[in-house]
Amino acid sequence: MSLLNREIFWPPADELTEVAERIRSRLGEWPAASKEWRICLTAPDAHGANDLIVFTEQHGADVDRLIADGAAVLEAHGERAVLRRGDERFVLEGERSDDWLAALAAFLDCDFEPHDALTLALAWRPGDENKPDAWPVDFDTFPRVGDLPAAPATPFPECPQRLGLYPVLPSAEWVERVLDLGVVTAQLRRKSTDADDLKREIERSVSAGRRHQAQLFINDHWREAIAAGAYGVHLGQEDVQTADLDAIAKAGVRLGLSTHGYYEMLRALHFRPSYLALGAVFPTTTKVMPTAPQGIARLARYVRLLDGRVPLVAIGGVNGDVLRDVLATGVGSAAVVRAVTEAQDVKAAVSALQHEFAR
Repeated sequence: MSLLNREIFWPPADELTEVAERIRSRLGEWPAASKEWRICLTAPDAHGANDLIVFTEQHGADVDRLIADGAAVLEAHGERAVLRRGDERFVLEGERSDDWLAALAAFLDCDFEPHDALTLALAWRPGDENKPDAWPVDFDTFPRVGDLPAAPATPFPECPQRLGLYPVLPSAEWVERVLDLGVVTAQLRRKSTDADDLKREIERSVSAGRRHQAQLFINDHWREAIAAGAYGVHLGQEDVQTADLDAIAKAGVRLGLSTHGYYEMLRALHFRPSYLALGAVFPTTTKVMPTAPQGIARLARYVRLLDGRVPLVAIGGVNGDVLRDVLATGVGSAAVVRAVTEAQDVKAAVSALQHEFAR
């Protein structure tokens, strides 16, 4: 897709546009961008929701007003870049190549959200477009997420690099049923506000995990998981700010973290979790997702960057129809929900899913 006939930069910057076009042409086929961003090198008089306004020097602009008007604002000084969009704030630290703004335009055109496009743009290095695979794949060039609390002094325990089939289940009865079928990794996602119910369900699930020597994770309820002696807990990005990660680590409980793109992966890695969940790969109705589905192509890129660095779990809309394609990316685990809990024959469904991992 050509960038040359579009207003990519304001004021018009032909040289930047040509470099962006050259980079974009080397990134391969991606879905058309759902939003055509305009990168503004100075604050325009008329600005709106499609504008990403970049300041690389000190300025007197009213950033709060620009954001209130719907624009995104990126302030990049030295090795620190701060992106603000609505109520969200994204901080990245690291070197920038001379072509980083052109790379930002190219990755935005690949339909990445601004914070993920910025992450990739900061990882871009001169000459990358001349490589057989132009996509940033060297982890050492990627920026760091800034302004994060310290990671726990006690590292989270490790779990197997390849966790295999990973059913996410609504009750202890389901946990027992699935573990009895030979599944060795599972998660209890109990949607309840009843403290007594949570305690019973978690204790019963943990007990089943011990009987089967399985890797049983508890979703969200980390206090109850610690009390029950759970193998692990699974938390969302928003939980990192509220959960006592030190207490989880000191209890010897493993930690899995949800991620939804490059920025969140780097943010999660700061805390040295036991595994990362990458999603949602496909549309899912089991929960409201903060981002659009990632798709197989993005999943493959994530796996290539992180495989061997931390165990990875693909999650979101995964079922028997797509599992083979998911595993072809090299990911070592896939979480499933309805593929098990809504199966007409649960034993047959689990067997078929397990067979895909054994291929």
